[in-house]
Amino acid sequence: MLSDKLKNYLHLHFLVFIAGFTAILGELITITAVPLVWFRMAIALILIGLYALLSRAKLKLSLSAIIRLAFAGLIIALHWITFFAAIDVSNVSITLAMFSTGAFFASLIEPLIYKRGIIWYEILFGILVIIGVSIITQSELKYLNGIVLGISSAFLSSLFAVMNGKFLERYSATTISFYEFISGVSFISLFLIIFYDGFSVDFFKQTAMDYTYLFILASVCTAYAFIASVYVMRYISPYTVVLTYNLEPIYGIVLAIILFPEKEKMSMNFYYGAAMILGVVLLNGILKNRGRSKKEPLNSITKKNT
Repeated sequence: MLSDKLKNYLHLHFLVFIAGFTAILGELITITAVPLVWFRMAIALILIGLYALLSRAKLKLSLSAIIRLAFAGLIIALHWITFFAAIDVSNVSITLAMFSTGAFFASLIEPLIYKRGIIWYEILFGILVIIGVSIITQSELKYLNGIVLGISSAFLSSLFAVMNGKFLERYSATTISFYEFISGVSFISLFLIIFYDGFSVDFFKQTAMDYTYLFILASVCTAYAFIASVYVMRYISPYTVVLTYNLEPIYGIVLAIILFPEKEKMSMNFYYGAAMILGVVLLNGILKNRGRSKKEPLNSITKKNT
């Protein structure tokens, strides 16, 4: 019989695996980034709405709160679009390596939101991250568009994470997700109507496998992961949760190499640069969480939104 503590540790690692597997699904799904994110958010919205109904979650909020959540929904939609677009124009390894730069962006955004000073080692880590990205860019120049999109996705993810950290102080994960996903679906729907063919019959003519992967992405990797990550935070220390989630790019890259060995074959400089970035991310997690109380809210858990 597993202890409750061990069950929560296993649950946490399962959530990190899910986060890493999101990029794999992005590679497997054949539709482009914008429709992909629409399907993901629309299906997840239905599932979260059903969960909110069954759990009797409090959904009544003030207009100002709804507007703030709606803006966050726009940010997460743009994050996912740039994330999957990066996979389309490069590969999983490039995208996840660039996504790791989110820790650097968070160190710049958090002081503005939480009104604190920049910590000295954050500047050093920022320089090391830039060096790591430079090493990768020089050796993988053919993936420049993917690198730019991946870094953009990391910035948007960090912005969303810091915003969500503030929201979690007042609202439940279910309530936050519900309004953010309504906003995201509405924004992408408007974008599709204006710049694409809208919602024609062809838009919904996807293969059975694409719909299968989309449902897994929306249900397991989105609706379930959003809610379960908050649940885990109640039982495991911030130190452990942050460090474990920082393993997401490693899990994803390893999975990509196993599943797509030809497409994910990279130069040695890529691995040097990626190792430098990931090492900085892990060290940042260790230093940032040293001495934190187990009861302190873990805002940075939400930064992994893939």
